[in-house]
Amino acid sequence: MSRVIRIGTRDSDLALWQAKTVQQQLESHGYTTTLVPVKSTGDLVLDKPLYELGITGIFTKTLDIAMLNGTVDIAVHSMKDVPTALPIGIVQAAVLQRADTQDILVHKGNPNYKESCTIATGSLRRQAQWLHKYPHHTTTDIRGNVNTRLQKLADSDWTGAIFAKAGLERINVLPSNYEVLDWMTPAPAQGAMLIVAMEEDNFCKTACAKLNHTDTALCTHIEREFLRTLEGGCTAPIGALAIIEDDTIHFTGVLFSLDGKTKIDVQQSISVSHSQGLGTDCALEILDNGGRTLMKEIKESISKK
Repeated sequence: MSRVIRIGTRDSDLALWQAKTVQQQLESHGYTTTLVPVKSTGDLVLDKPLYELGITGIFTKTLDIAMLNGTVDIAVHSMKDVPTALPIGIVQAAVLQRADTQDILVHKGNPNYKESCTIATGSLRRQAQWLHKYPHHTTTDIRGNVNTRLQKLADSDWTGAIFAKAGLERINVLPSNYEVLDWMTPAPAQGAMLIVAMEEDNFCKTACAKLNHTDTALCTHIEREFLRTLEGGCTAPIGALAIIEDDTIHFTGVLFSLDGKTKIDVQQSISVSHSQGLGTDCALEILDNGGRTLMKEIKESISKK
């Protein structure tokens, strides 16, 4: 194992934590590694919502290029940021065991949801679900890494901001003043970490396969299959969650209008052994139940922004 595996990562605290976790696990299997931090366009452009930047996989594109150019051997991503279609020549090498999938609201103390207030989020999915539950509230965009967003919240007059719980826990910045949004369906693959490698790099693929968590890989595959079939990418309010309990997969999928007024959902439970195509089947049910029209409206609305 004399070869050094070069691990590509964004240079935010959370991305570095994820990359170091992969580094430690690979080295525990006897591999030699080095980290190669790269700054992405998504980190550099902080004044526009993600869907206005017109780039699918904005947080992964720079690392994709680094891999294709031979600068790094593998890359580590928050799986929810990764487009469902990987670039030609790049493949999924492993999915690590999933952390908490829940969204949380970090607030400034005892929010009164009956009153008008402003909630910050850079996610269309979170925005739509919040407005669906609290139509009298206002949402505002927020960008930047976890620490930046926490500081922006502290410096603002907003009531709160929505975060993925796993991200705050991983870098030990989870404050005491938060509320778990157990009614909010997470993003497909939220809480999971993905390692990608070059398709022809059997050495790295073999190494990373030792880190793969089978149940997490299956659940995230179903969720991303659902997303891909809906053709949502990062530009539509789509949520999905698959959970395995006693050899049964319980799946929930949702599609919202941008303003949160329209909700189309699907729930299905099926044995693990019969789960092939579950994400596609559930997405088709959504599409047949008004989802095609809603997706068209969403794409037209976003294209006008």
